[in-house]
Amino acid sequence: SNLLDTLSIDQPEWCQLNTLEEAVNFCNKVGYPALIRPSYVLSGAAMRVVKNNNQLISYLKYSNLSSDYPVVISKFIEKSKEIELDGVARNGEIVNYAISEHVENAGVHSGDATLILPAQKLYLETVKRIKKVSRLIAKNLNISGPFNIQFLSKDNCIKVIECNLRASRSFPFVSKTYNINFIEIATKIMCNQSFTPPPVNIYDMEYVCVKAPMFSFGRLPNADPVLGVEMASTGEVACFGEDIHDAFLKSIIAAGFKIPRKNILISIPSDINRFELKESLNILQSMDYKIYCTPTTSDFLSKNDITNTKLSYNDGEVFNFINNKKIDLVINIPRNGSNLTENNTNGYRLRTASIKSSIPLITNVKSASLLINSLRHYKKNGYTYKSWNDYI
Repeated sequence: SNLLDTLSIDQPEWCQLNTLEEAVNFCNKVGYPALIRPSYVLSGAAMRVVKNNNQLISYLKYSNLSSDYPVVISKFIEKSKEIELDGVARNGEIVNYAISEHVENAGVHSGDATLILPAQKLYLETVKRIKKVSRLIAKNLNISGPFNIQFLSKDNCIKVIECNLRASRSFPFVSKTYNINFIEIATKIMCNQSFTPPPVNIYDMEYVCVKAPMFSFGRLPNADPVLGVEMASTGEVACFGEDIHDAFLKSIIAAGFKIPRKNILISIPSDINRFELKESLNILQSMDYKIYCTPTTSDFLSKNDITNTKLSYNDGEVFNFINNKKIDLVINIPRNGSNLTENNTNGYRLRTASIKSSIPLITNVKSASLLINSLRHYKKNGYTYKSWNDYI
């Protein structure tokens, strides 16, 4: 962090805190939401996004907050895109790199995120800034070997959230996608062996690769399958495609997703998410899917001329449809963007019932939008069948 300040590289506001009073004062100063990282955290374990003083105080009371166990609290940037740069450097000079983007907005752990390579929706200026910042960091840390930098991007401004001087979980993914063994290059650098860095020209690539996470929520009774800053995935799978829709659909199918045949249940309690998905839901209607909705979502869709059937919570109608497997896909976008969900809400009961009945479940608004557009692509074109060698 001190290095970033020295280099005038932007980062989210943060502070290391030892007392509850310090934590409350900092959050009130920078504004909510805030990301809390307790001491000795791996893979996002026990991290939380909090949205007010009550959530902050409630969480910190159980974290042994003290000078021996401080917490780091950062300003959480909502509605921002997360971008990763995987690179190999020698004596501080980058010799190869790959820039991938997350489908989900920032707030989903990178191990649970869906990655796209080459990135499809980044402004040229954003890419230029990422490359410039990455070169500065590599030079000033004098990196020789593999590294990974994670960025936030919003309104074409970027912030660095972490830099790992090691290979990341996405290194095999970018190596397969570009057909360049990043680890072999990094190893030769660290062993002072000669090498020739292979060129990468993403504009010559006629394919896209998507890495999708795999989960084991079905084996964890009562676990809420909402993605957040705590890592929950137990595996991942990557697939190539002619475009993002082809690659995305194949990757989630390989991870266990089943293409819905007819009936889809929509439950979106937040107006912000409803408006964001409105155009996609119009597309869903045009594909002749039968749309079922929970009550308030049904009212919203009806007002926007999207035909649907309302299912009631009060008499258990929603759960009867799920338990009897009359639904092929559930799209439920929780109102709370963090993973501080409660286990006494209708949304929680809906999600856990879907998992128990082995019904595919989407809980992220960006993933839902991409899925619906990918289903439209599939209905028109099917998907391609090629080997890795055919693409490369």
